[in-house]
Amino acid sequence: MDIVIVTTVIASLFLIIGVAEPLAARLRLPYTVILAILGILIAVGAIFFLRTELTDALNPVAEAILGLPIRSNVFLYVFLPTLLFQATLGMNLRRMLDDWVPILVLAIVAVVVATLSVGYALSWASALPLAACLLIGAIVSTTDPSAVVTIFRSISAPRRLSRIIEGESLLNDAAAIALFGLFMGFVMLGIPDPDLGQALTRFPLLIGGGAFTGWLAARVAVWLMSSFGRYELAQISISVALPYLAYIGAEQSIGASGVIAVVAAGLTLNLTGPGRLPPQAWANLREIWDVLAHWAGALIFILAALLIPRLLEEVRIADFALVGVVILAAIAARVAVLFGLLPLLTLLRVSPVVERPYRVAILWGGLRGAVTLALALAVTESFRVPDGIQRVVGILATGFTLFTLIVQGTTLRWVIGRLGLDRLSSIDEALSRQVVAVALQTVREDVARTTENYDLSHDIVRSEAKTFGKRLEQAVHTAEDSADILDRDRVTLGLIALAGHERDTILARVRERTISARMADQILSDADRLIEGARSGGRTGYQRAARRGVAYGLGFRAAVLLHARLRISNPLVRMTADRFEALLSQRLVLRDLGSFIDGRIRRIHGRRLADLLQELLGRRIEGVTTALEGLRLQYPGYAEELERRFIRRTALRLEEREYTTMREDGLIGAEVYTKLMEDLAARRAAAEERPPLDIALQRTELMRQLPLFQDMDDAALKRLGRAFQTRYVNAGDMIIRKDAVAKSVFFIASGAVDLEAAGQTWRLGRGEMFGQLAVLMKKARRAEVRAIAPCTLLVLDEARFRRLLDRSTALQEAVRTSAEKRGIEPQGFLPKGVEHR
Repeated sequence: MDIVIVTTVIASLFLIIGVAEPLAARLRLPYTVILAILGILIAVGAIFFLRTELTDALNPVAEAILGLPIRSNVFLYVFLPTLLFQATLGMNLRRMLDDWVPILVLAIVAVVVATLSVGYALSWASALPLAACLLIGAIVSTTDPSAVVTIFRSISAPRRLSRIIEGESLLNDAAAIALFGLFMGFVMLGIPDPDLGQALTRFPLLIGGGAFTGWLAARVAVWLMSSFGRYELAQISISVALPYLAYIGAEQSIGASGVIAVVAAGLTLNLTGPGRLPPQAWANLREIWDVLAHWAGALIFILAALLIPRLLEEVRIADFALVGVVILAAIAARVAVLFGLLPLLTLLRVSPVVERPYRVAILWGGLRGAVTLALALAVTESFRVPDGIQRVVGILATGFTLFTLIVQGTTLRWVIGRLGLDRLSSIDEALSRQVVAVALQTVREDVARTTENYDLSHDIVRSEAKTFGKRLEQAVHTAEDSADILDRDRVTLGLIALAGHERDTILARVRERTISARMADQILSDADRLIEGARSGGRTGYQRAARRGVAYGLGFRAAVLLHARLRISNPLVRMTADRFEALLSQRLVLRDLGSFIDGRIRRIHGRRLADLLQELLGRRIEGVTTALEGLRLQYPGYAEELERRFIRRTALRLEEREYTTMREDGLIGAEVYTKLMEDLAARRAAAEERPPLDIALQRTELMRQLPLFQDMDDAALKRLGRAFQTRYVNAGDMIIRKDAVAKSVFFIASGAVDLEAAGQTWRLGRGEMFGQLAVLMKKARRAEVRAIAPCTLLVLDEARFRRLLDRSTALQEAVRTSAEKRGIEPQGFLPKGVEHR
């Protein structure tokens, strides 16, 4: 085949890719549907010109198109790893982990349900063996969510819903391809009725082996990429090799799922890459992968569509009935998952509430595409699969794909319109009016500065300012006095705006490098939770998300347990250092938000709402300060090192700005500028290194700062420090329950608690203790203690507490005072003479 013709055909495919996106927007159809239709038209046109007697001039082009080396391995080994890897890189992994239960359940259960539903329906309606029917079920169970996700984003659907759909689809493909491999083996071995139990027992081995291979490959790749810190192109080249090596290694070396390996590699790089690579290198790497995935996704649809006429060459009338069976069975399986399993997960509080219209849209938007056709092509190419099964698999998979693309794809936007999902809710309408008002306020300020800089005519400036002022006044009035918005919704709008500005501030700080790339994803995820919490739950949802941002998570508590029980310290070192840096970054950002409230929010929503937001912001700053103070007490000096690091990074940013300004003004040449920037890059690399953290709790220093232990010498403090246990609790956690057995006494190193007993409540803070009276009186607890802020507690058992009480005058006085506050006589449980003071 002439290389010129082949090159022309390939270049023309890229031209089609470029035209398809604006064409899809013009026709208001999903992009993938347009690509599929264009691919089918190209294939039909090529067949027509090759067989017609009208002209032979286009025969070489038609032969080149139909002779393209389109094999299933091209899809599975070239295009599929690219698509899967980019999808994992583009995920907000921390936010995905919030919904891992519904994502995993919907992905795996949905694939199994669809495979069984289609498989047994076909087995009942045809003479095909069960193994072949289940193979077809696995092939058609893959979904392409791009169309419905794109539309959901355009209609402001809940972000959490879009994340669940994207995550489900990614793992859906992986699970479906793994099942496809299982049933393909049964068909090639000629086993008509496979043992499903035995088949499913191999499933975890495929998943686990692939996950381990992908994780290991990614860890090696990240190590190599971090070693080549100054060579950005080398880092990108290694990232391009990673998914293919992981896929081939899993498939060919250990017989595991290559798809799972690629997903695991992408997730590992997504999680570890931002902290190991320079920020700009990571951003450029993701941009390169976005382009590669765009091309791969478009090519896989066009090339797969070119196969459709070939796969349908031997279609028979009876095959249409079987296609109908596949369609009905697949839709029934999807209905069972969306209207049966999803509401059940919502009742169990592991999945967000998905309104019925959204579930209908997800049902109708479950398009099939290139992956389905690629798997069907793999069956038709296998000489070990009987010819009759090859023909039926190709026709049924192709027919079902055409139905989803042509019928569902072309009517999806109409269905969404009929469901009313394309209309903004009242709060979204109000939010849009607020955005207009805030934007015009900023525009007026910027235009005023511009007119001053350019010394424009005062009459023209006055005339334009008057016209713009009327528009701004009308926008502010509309945003402020919407009659259909309740006060509760006004608070929600203010919180959404505040959280959105917080996110913008974080991004600006990351670009300035005053917040490290290592922490950017975590802090941005916290900001996203604030936005979603405010949208879904108003003030309560916002406050819940804010408390979560400073709380000790399950991972931190597990790390504490590993350190305490097994002396494995590395996880706790890393997570404590991350917590230090995250809290410092949060405090930095929160202190910038007050001016936004006093400026934008107050002018648009009025003083009342601005004061409320200032109060909520003050509580957040107080919570972050309390949590940070607890860490400062435990690890003296570390916070100061992080603050020094922040100052150094700020100074480097300002220095870089000065050099750039001098270069742009022509004060220094290119050679001098390059040398200065190389020196700056070396110093910046040193400043990016986080100082080491000594995880050994410095309890001696911690206790020395508490008034109860100030009368003890260093030797006694060290002995006592070894006796204490450290416990971390979050705001709202119950520390002591009523009627519980009294075995320990608690000292508050940081934070605050509420102690409730006999209908009264006492608030205790740093340096105070609780639980001592029940221990000394040898009675069950009569009080309940709940944390009102993240707390660090030092816990002492009963025997050691009694020995300490005998020696410490300050502790005896504190016990006597606390007993008198609660109306309890200290006689009988204090050392002799103390109770009468």
